[in-house]
Amino acid sequence: MESHLTIDEVAKRTGLTAYTLRYYERIGLIAPIGRAPGGQRRYAASDMAWIEFLLRLRTTNMPIGKMQTFAKLRGAGDSTVPDRRQMLEEHLTEVLSKIEAMRQSANALQAKIEYYRSFEQSLASGSYSDGGHADEHRKPLRTRTRQTARDRR
Repeated sequence: MESHLTIDEVAKRTGLTAYTLRYYERIGLIAPIGRAPGGQRRYAASDMAWIEFLLRLRTTNMPIGKMQTFAKLRGAGDSTVPDRRQMLEEHLTEVLSKIEAMRQSANALQAKIEYYRSFEQSLASGSYSDGGHADEHRKPLRTRTRQTARDRR
């Protein structure tokens, strides 16, 4: 990688807009970026590594306020390492919980798709009639959610 990148080069590499990069700097997510003699921003490799980590946090839906807190702790130095680790552990717990919920939802979708495939096959062969209702009996989502919460305890 070049030693210093322009804001346009960073935008192209990260998928962020130049506006977003300036905004992140203004709100403290990114430390002030070094400048060329003409005043243009020049991003170092360390800036790129930090932006890539911010993108990971954003991908995991960390709220921008928490990202700012993390950035502030990072800027305060090594004494904040335990606090940063704890923040990331808590966030990871949330991420893994969401992944599990998505996995369960994906499984439910797969089961429903298989049900409809089977139903379509029985309709095509003329071997099934339920009076026009293609869905099997369902539990309300709220009941399933409570049951899932009970299972986690």
